[in-house]
Amino acid sequence: MTIDQAAQTTVASQEGERATPDALDSLGRWTLRPGVSVTVLPHGVHLRGWITSVTLEGGAGLPVLWGRLAEALAGDGGAELARAAVAGSSLRAALVTVIGQLHDHDLLVERPAGEKGDAAGENGGAAGQWLGAVADRPEEAAAALIRSRVRVLAARPDGPLARAAARALDRAGIRAATGEAADLPDGQVLLVAAGPGAPSPLAVEQDAQERAVVVGLRPGVGFVTPVGSARQARADADGLADRLRRREAPGGAEHPALPALLASSAAQRLVCAVAGLRDPSAEAGDARLIPGLPAALVAEREPLRGEYRTWAGPVLVDADRVRPRADVRTLAEALARIPVLTDRLAGVLDEPDPGALPQLPAALVRSSVAGEVLVSGSARADLARLEAVCRAAELLLGKSEPGLEGDGGPVVGAGAVHARGRALRRAAAGPAVRQQGTRSGDTAGPFSGAASVPWSPEPGRHPQALHWWSVLVRRLGVDADVAVSRLDTGRGGAVFHAEVRGRTAGGGTAVEASADDAVAFAALSAVVRVQAAADAPHARHLVTPSGASTSLARPEATAPWEDAGWTTAWLAESAAREPGLQEALTALTGWSPQPWEPPADAHADVRALWSALRQCGFSVLSARPGHGTTLPTLTEGSR
Repeated sequence: MTIDQAAQTTVASQEGERATPDALDSLGRWTLRPGVSVTVLPHGVHLRGWITSVTLEGGAGLPVLWGRLAEALAGDGGAELARAAVAGSSLRAALVTVIGQLHDHDLLVERPAGEKGDAAGENGGAAGQWLGAVADRPEEAAAALIRSRVRVLAARPDGPLARAAARALDRAGIRAATGEAADLPDGQVLLVAAGPGAPSPLAVEQDAQERAVVVGLRPGVGFVTPVGSARQARADADGLADRLRRREAPGGAEHPALPALLASSAAQRLVCAVAGLRDPSAEAGDARLIPGLPAALVAEREPLRGEYRTWAGPVLVDADRVRPRADVRTLAEALARIPVLTDRLAGVLDEPDPGALPQLPAALVRSSVAGEVLVSGSARADLARLEAVCRAAELLLGKSEPGLEGDGGPVVGAGAVHARGRALRRAAAGPAVRQQGTRSGDTAGPFSGAASVPWSPEPGRHPQALHWWSVLVRRLGVDADVAVSRLDTGRGGAVFHAEVRGRTAGGGTAVEASADDAVAFAALSAVVRVQAAADAPHARHLVTPSGASTSLARPEATAPWEDAGWTTAWLAESAAREPGLQEALTALTGWSPQPWEPPADAHADVRALWSALRQCGFSVLSARPGHGTTLPTLTEGSR
């Protein structure tokens, strides 16, 4: 909308409410923020602020109108301009429109009390200029900084990192006292700000007004923790130092700018927290940062750079960190959190990567788990990455207790629904259930029995089942057959188990809500096995797909041309059947998965992984008791 169009709309509104004060009447409360740059255009004006900008376009008179408004903002606050612009006139409507745009783009700031000229802090040095440019209420922010008591604590207070932090605080207008803290590790500096009247920052760990950050520097790498209490900051520092230890670059002279970069960033985070400003990580506009989770700054020497990274630390102390996180509900949310878990510097898992692995007919990705190769495959690379992360986490968590390795360990999923689907499928495919399933018609178990279901690739079958069967036997040339069984729960629900066996290559199994779904996922699993055997023969772990991920991958809407043969439409169909399938599997197995926690004596890496998963919205559920005992398999159905 141009200024002329907006002015006409505003005039029509003002004609009915002439007596109502408008933005021009209250202009005296406001002034242009310090640091706002103005470029006059032939038919408009462009303004650039701290993190926002706006271009106003109109007629040739708009630059003149802006000049009058700029004079009012810098002078009497628009009193004379308000008298000259008659209520209901096009001139007043245009002024009101421009003022509204300035407010919408945060280019105006309230004048200090009793001041009718320069912006707040304009004569107060660099710190005052900065607060005027970024704070909603610069006077209150400056007062908070003046009232705070800040100390810079380190094992070596005369070290370069501590001195750089003190200098950065001094430039921000804060006189910081430097002190010794012998219990701090070498290379770490604690910056603590306490409110007025609080005891020494050395003993304010429970003070509600306390704000603290830790800046750490190791050979070639360093960090700045999120703002929190002193206890939380130190716990984060220990966790970050442990994660970054493998990235240290010993040898060679330290880059002289690295300590200054880290110290100034730590000072900025602390100053923003005390002054009530947004954390600098929020100003970065980085879509990779997860809202609601803290961010740590990690800097490297080669090449010299610093980036904010979402930090899911192993120790949670502060109330805002202990608060439970919302479960992941969509595939997009899950995929956004995978980089947090697999971050090369601060993560807890290895990043799944397609690399040189084939992406057709099935998509494969590769990662490393405790030095062993894991390969995951699915219909799409994003689903393969998700399954790889979940399985890698399960393998590492399973080492926390004897006997939990392999399929006997906890089950990980992106949210409760995904984890529950994976756990129930694993339990239903387990030997104990399959043994009872061989007795067709037996009512002694938790279900009425199992029955063979004829299945053959003929017209009328689901397109996805026909597609993956065709890929297996025609494109890949595998001589295979399929057996399908129906397991009745006795409560009106049914579960279908499909097993694809290749006479010359590996097969696949699946437990799903329909015979076609079971065949489709079993055949897809067999395709993944064939591709992995050919392209990743040294893989120690292989992850095959299931319908559990459809609860996340279901699209909000499908295009009119996407019939059942499209993967997106198939996932939507399967997702609609998932709640009923999980209910049937619960009745079939007689078991409901429960949340799992590491034992008290678990390794620190296990607890760190479990904590990171929960903070990222993933769920960890217990495995079915007794799962993994060797028992007979399902009776084969029709070939």
